[in-house]
Amino acid sequence: MSSSASPPKTKSWSWRSQAFRGLVYQVLALILLALGLWYLGHNTLLNMRERGIQSGYDFLLQTAGFDIGESLMGFDSTESYLKAFWVGLSNTLRVAILGIVLTTILGTLVGVGRFSRNALVRGLCMAYVEFFRNIPILLQLLMWYLLFTELLPDAQDAWQVGAVFLSKGGLSFPVPIWAAGHAWAAIGLLAGLMLAWMYRRWALAQFEATGRVRSMFWVPLGLVLALGVLGWLLGGAPTATRAPIKGEFAIEEGGALTPEFMAVLLGLVLYTASFVAEVVRAGIQSVARGQSEAAAALGLNRNQEMRLVMLPQALRVIIPPMTNQYLNLTKNSSLAVAIGYPDVVSIANTAINQTGRAVECISIVMLIYLTTSLLTSGFMNWYNARAAIKER
Repeated sequence: MSSSASPPKTKSWSWRSQAFRGLVYQVLALILLALGLWYLGHNTLLNMRERGIQSGYDFLLQTAGFDIGESLMGFDSTESYLKAFWVGLSNTLRVAILGIVLTTILGTLVGVGRFSRNALVRGLCMAYVEFFRNIPILLQLLMWYLLFTELLPDAQDAWQVGAVFLSKGGLSFPVPIWAAGHAWAAIGLLAGLMLAWMYRRWALAQFEATGRVRSMFWVPLGLVLALGVLGWLLGGAPTATRAPIKGEFAIEEGGALTPEFMAVLLGLVLYTASFVAEVVRAGIQSVARGQSEAAAALGLNRNQEMRLVMLPQALRVIIPPMTNQYLNLTKNSSLAVAIGYPDVVSIANTAINQTGRAVECISIVMLIYLTTSLLTSGFMNWYNARAAIKER
């Protein structure tokens, strides 16, 4: 008995077609939106010309005329506004990327700690969440900044542990003097990460096939460290460093983390981690209790149960709201301007005061945050698709 194939669907361009009407309405909506944006932009430019206000982005190539106190790439007053915005972007990304990593680690640990059988650990985790998430982030940033700048000693009386100094000027530490061995060490670390990733995939496949649990942390960590050290040794094992020294008024030489950077990073991490902890807790609670009982029946201990059974299944619930927290952390970094950290918002404010190009500077900041948010969302959506439980 043969089944007849369904007739191919044909597109109807008649107004009676719901699909055709929907397409027309969408095109009209886009046209109206474009006209509205054009009208707003045109009207804004006319009003600015009538008031003698200059417009355009040509100022980006002009000399900035101000210094930036904290920069990963170096900046002085003779360079352009374009590079100043680039420095501000790098400072924003520096806080955002490091903050996301630390927030994920701390928030996951606190969220898992809410399920601890130790009442003290559960209580401390709950107290942490309720304390930090109920205090506005701006107040937390100001609190940490005041602690770093008021309670810490001056540079002459800096707290010292070995070659590390902590004072009102920030945290100063030795930094290595770049040599070929460091490049080889970086290559070794990358190779170790690849090998660790391959090992974890193999170990998970073995666990699903045989039920035998293999190390999912210490062995990958050992591979990364071993290959990194091997690369360092092959490159000549450079050990020269540039250590900080006490100057007359400040700690000189070496590397340093300013009080502004530490206050912003610590405030954002502690605040956002309290929300991430609740996301992790909710995700774990969404997993059926029978999964925990099945893991116990297989002889898995509490850590293995959480790491191999509960968390992998909870990811499908955790990842979407976790993405929101990453976006919130990145956007909340704009509050760093309140304590003097030179992020992209701070650079834009200075540029507005000097050039009067408010619309242009604000549009640049909006574009930067929009781009970073879309990139973060895109990456997390890709990861969410990979972590989703596949239907049979």
